[in-house]
Amino acid sequence: MNYTPHTDDDVAKMLKTVGVESVDALFDPIPKGLKLSSLDLPPGLTEMEAMALLNDLVAELRQDAPALSFLGGGAYDHFSPSVVDAVISRGEFFTAYTPYQPEVSQGTLRAIFEFQTMISELTGMEVTNASMYDGSSALAEAVLMAVRINQGTKVLIPRSLHPFYRKVVETYVRGIDLEIVEIPWTEAGTMDLAAVKANLDDDTAAVVVQNPNFLGVLEPLDELGEIVGASKAMFVAAVNPLSLGVVRPPGDFGADMVVGDGQPLGIPLSYGGPYVGFFSTRETHIRKMPGRITGQTTDVDGKRGFVLTLKTREQDIRRERATSNICTNQTLCATAATVYMAALGPEGLREVCELNLANSRDALEAVTSVDGVTQAFSGATFNEFVVRTVRPAADVLASLREKGIGGGIDLGRFYPELSDCVLTCVTETKRQTDIDCLAAAWGEIL
Repeated sequence: MNYTPHTDDDVAKMLKTVGVESVDALFDPIPKGLKLSSLDLPPGLTEMEAMALLNDLVAELRQDAPALSFLGGGAYDHFSPSVVDAVISRGEFFTAYTPYQPEVSQGTLRAIFEFQTMISELTGMEVTNASMYDGSSALAEAVLMAVRINQGTKVLIPRSLHPFYRKVVETYVRGIDLEIVEIPWTEAGTMDLAAVKANLDDDTAAVVVQNPNFLGVLEPLDELGEIVGASKAMFVAAVNPLSLGVVRPPGDFGADMVVGDGQPLGIPLSYGGPYVGFFSTRETHIRKMPGRITGQTTDVDGKRGFVLTLKTREQDIRRERATSNICTNQTLCATAATVYMAALGPEGLREVCELNLANSRDALEAVTSVDGVTQAFSGATFNEFVVRTVRPAADVLASLREKGIGGGIDLGRFYPELSDCVLTCVTETKRQTDIDCLAAAWGEIL
């Protein structure tokens, strides 16, 4: 089946209009050394054959997947109420087109406005934007925004920051001569506040903290906020939004920017995306913020309406002054997060958080009761924790997988000194029988 819409006559007319004799002639300006004579591609498939191939691949992946997973590290297995899929499956929400024209985009603009409002309430901040790609790029944008505000030349980043987040930040700041200073962790797994004080000076654009951090540990935001608040540096916090149902928000501790990934808020894992990032800040910094902001207003008849109040990315005018080049509309994912938060409400969100806390603590106690397993860090945790084993983590995880269990993440992949440590995640989806199964498997292996 051919989906090419142009007939030979159509192509001939277009070529005549642009003044070339053939389609190949369109590419004559490209140097011959850069052209490929052909692509080494397999033979084409019909639509029916392609669907059959995809179904076979899915079946194979499902067969290889562990029956029980305790993986986390930034993407989490949470329960999503059926109302989330029911709402976002409506055709009105499918378009990725930016709602430039408010008269035909009130539904989308309303969804964005509600998303911004709910995230602002969660983070304890004054304004939130829309259409950030994910948590890592939102953090990178926050670092760039800090540089725009105070012209700093270095940023303090904890060693316990998600390694992927750090890589994205490094990529974004490449070329602007911004020094990245790594802050070590303590035996508790928290940022070394003495190291923060030692490296914090007038050249510091921002101090970044992740809460909970990649080790699953909750950071002392109160003490850190006091330290950073006494300087001109921006206090930037990357958070798990779900944790804010029970953990006091960074806004309460003087954070200038709060960013994160909305995936825990009702968005399925989906093999790594698409997700949605969020970005909150103080109103005083609103014109330095990237992305779009939807605002509430009234029309000529006094009726409530919504518009794009600020869109400081690829701007319609003065494009060279745009704060970012964020373009893709992530509103479908933002809508999913909004429906999730609305369905649960404040009390429901707290209940989910309490389940995460209780389940992870039960799992930590069960696993560390096995001889040869100890808790690696003493700090308080949310829904992830690190255990140290008497065997290499990679070997233990391989043995667990043979038993049908995805036991966690080998931290030796990112930190050589933690090659005997496993990061384990336990959410509200795990039952006591699942935790017992995990602990029993650890016991059999060790």
